[in-house]
Amino acid sequence: MSALKNFRLISYGFLLGTAGIAVLGSRDAKKIYTEVTAAAKRCGGCVMKKAEEIRESCEDISAEADAINEKRAEEERAREIEGAKAVLAAAEERNTKAGEAEKADDAE
Repeated sequence: MSALKNFRLISYGFLLGTAGIAVLGSRDAKKIYTEVTAAAKRCGGCVMKKAEEIRESCEDISAEADAINEKRAEEERAREIEGAKAVLAAAEERNTKAGEAEKADDAE
């Protein structure tokens, strides 16, 4: 590239940069920035509201899941207790029969 072409490109860049700064600092640009910022804040408020609703919903789901798990655990404990009672009843019946058999043997 020639030196003149390089100088022209640098000059154009400088002019565009200067014009850009002037445009970005204008009242119209500030009004646009303000509107965009206000819209972003409104959007943020909506997002936070939805996030809170989702969090509350998740807490409800978690509480219901805990209740279901507690109910299942209680049912399992009840089945274990019934099983243990059946084992005890069978053992007691065997002891009773064994005791009667001993008495019969002693009587003979």
